[in-house]
Amino acid sequence: MSRDARWKALLELLVERGRLEVDEAAAELAVSAATIRRDFDQLAEQQMLVRTRGGAVVHGVSYELPLRYKTARRASEKQRIAKAVAELVAPGEAVGLTGGTTTTEVARALAVRGDLATGSPALTVVTNALNIANELAVRPQFKIVVTGGVARAQSYELIGPLADGVLSQITLDVAVLGVVGFDIAHGAAAHDEAEAAINRLLCERAERVVVAADSSKLGRRAFARICGTELVDTLVTDTAVERETVRRFEEGGVRVLTV
Repeated sequence: MSRDARWKALLELLVERGRLEVDEAAAELAVSAATIRRDFDQLAEQQMLVRTRGGAVVHGVSYELPLRYKTARRASEKQRIAKAVAELVAPGEAVGLTGGTTTTEVARALAVRGDLATGSPALTVVTNALNIANELAVRPQFKIVVTGGVARAQSYELIGPLADGVLSQITLDVAVLGVVGFDIAHGAAAHDEAEAAINRLLCERAERVVVAADSSKLGRRAFARICGTELVDTLVTDTAVERETVRRFEEGGVRVLTV
């Protein structure tokens, strides 16, 4: 296993459990305890975790795993969700994409759609995510609009008041939200309040709002509210979602697609 793969696995285990012992991690990853100690020390130097005697704990109470370390988590579910979300977009529409691993997969699914291979433009994509803009900018048939703002290292998203000037001047057919949590009572949410504020503006400028979230995000709350459930038209999630959760969202007026 490469160092990058180990680090991803360690950080995922740490986020899931909150605390990880050296011997426990070594057994999980089938590597030596010395390797895990070295990994923990190097991750602590990057402030990705806090070193403890015999192990490590997450960095702070509102810990958020940076995007580059989240790409492998629930990857197959995210790809299925992304394909279904992409199919909800019609040629020629203006689409807003927030940052995140699932919305990045949505961008990739849009990029390979045959009916979006040509057009003037085939699609207009508005995003505050630098990685999404970078991936789609090579598609000449797509018109890419990037909001202003200050880059947030964890999610590659541009945040802050500089984005307001762009978003106040546009209208969107659909906004696709990546979320940390989506709860029927508390709505869609993110870890960071500045990130949530930009996502909220995208929702307000859109004719319809789609939440793209795997089932682990549903019923969860997070610190910063993006929008209420009543503003969401469609939820696209995976088939592991509980039937009762689907029923509650549908009763709240949200169309639920499971893939």
